Amino acid sequence: MGNAVEFVKINKHFPGVHVLKDISFTVKEGEVHALLGENGAGKSTLLNILHGVYSEYEGEVYLHGKKVSFKNPNDAILNGNIYKVHQETMVVEELTVGQNVTLGYEPKKGLFIDFAKMHSDVDAILQELNCSFRSRDIVSTLTAGEKQMLAIAKAVYHHSNIISLDEPTASLTSKETEALFSIVRKLKKDGITILYVSHHLEEIFQICDRATIMRDGEFITTLDIKKTTQDELIHAMVGRSVSAVAARLKPSQAKPEVVLKVDKLTDGHKFSDISFELHKGEILGFYGLVGAGRTEIMRVITGADQKIGGKITLKGKEVTGGWNSTKALKAGIGLLPEDRKTQGFNKLASNCENIAISSLEKYLTGGFTSDSKKMENAKYFFRELDINPKLPEYMTVNMSGGNQQKVILAKWMSTNVDIIIFDEPTKGVDVAAKAEIYRLMEELVANGKSIIVVSSELPEAVGISDRLIVMSEGKITAEFTDRKDMDSDVILNYAIGGNQA
Repeated sequence: MGNAVEFVKINKHFPGVHVLKDISFTVKEGEVHALLGENGAGKSTLLNILHGVYSEYEGEVYLHGKKVSFKNPNDAILNGNIYKVHQETMVVEELTVGQNVTLGYEPKKGLFIDFAKMHSDVDAILQELNCSFRSRDIVSTLTAGEKQMLAIAKAVYHHSNIISLDEPTASLTSKETEALFSIVRKLKKDGITILYVSHHLEEIFQICDRATIMRDGEFITTLDIKKTTQDELIHAMVGRSVSAVAARLKPSQAKPEVVLKVDKLTDGHKFSDISFELHKGEILGFYGLVGAGRTEIMRVITGADQKIGGKITLKGKEVTGGWNSTKALKAGIGLLPEDRKTQGFNKLASNCENIAISSLEKYLTGGFTSDSKKMENAKYFFRELDINPKLPEYMTVNMSGGNQQKVILAKWMSTNVDIIIFDEPTKGVDVAAKAEIYRLMEELVANGKSIIVVSSELPEAVGISDRLIVMSEGKITAEFTDRKDMDSDVILNYAIGGNQA
């Protein structure tokens, strides 16, 4: 078996940051090769070089023994037969599946698009990939998992013999993940090489042959998956042993005082009749599968969406009138949204600005906001939360996922909110950053804050929560008040709407 990809002494610099340092390794033809490392290790940058997103770099890239250098992703698709399936699938919702798969490369009859050929070609690929949707379906009707399959169909349409999957299961249900794995196995059987980036180590053991580990922009090692263990992988990734599962380091800080009471809350759409209490110093978990309605409840509580029934009581006072995000912030509630890229921070702002955005009155000097005060505040949290790179003027949008999450956390910690809602706090975040976020949560409740954690990761929900509420299809199906009773199988049964107590 020859090498499908070979990286030789790859170096990449961004202003003020040396992102990749002398990276050299090979990927064999027809293997599923994992690329692992913490956020900020340089995995995405390396893939972007391979796929022509960055054409400026030092070093050499070989495909099947031939030196290549692509001007742009289009060049990589056409001349390199390589395709990248992004974490956030890029699709045009209003077009058909066939139009999306062939976009920019449609089969022509004379000057016009040959729709009949387009649909029959794409249907043949969809059938081969065991997809339940067809070429003429409109993309907006597809689930997240189906959109992911569409992106893979696109790669097959371009006769790609090397495909990169970047966090492909981040927004998939377990059933959709299974379907994806069977497609990956099929592609491998057809001789296609797969580069696989994921933070879910259990997936790596299910699907990958070898794994290359990167840390701080450097190549650490390539391991044979059959001959290694999860602990060994984690140790190589973070340079130390870190528990991959959330576990409480401090005893519960929950007090009897109720800081938030929700009574028969209904939005008339995604959830109904929701009642629960949050206590001071408590970490309250909300577990459920994707689509259970948990995020929607949090959006109503934080004033982002409107309720149609029920009541919210904050520190003994009922919330009335036009409840919105500004009022919620004034009343002491902050939300770390699941979709941090679009809702968590301003893409056009630096770390310093993003951290200060919700607490501007703190930096006033004689009626003007003081840049030096904002800078001091940012530097404090860079140390406190270990945010990297430690550059207040760096654009948040260019940070890795875990560091973006820490910037958003610093934003809320700069305010005087008492209740912080974490929606999927560690989605797309590496093992070390996870451990860091769990430690911060414990610190926050030790300082008298109260936390709600919404999670679709069962080990996380069980590991971090004092109490756990389970939801299925817009309803609360169970509540576990004692950590000793939190049994994974029982919880999962309630989450899929099984026997309800």
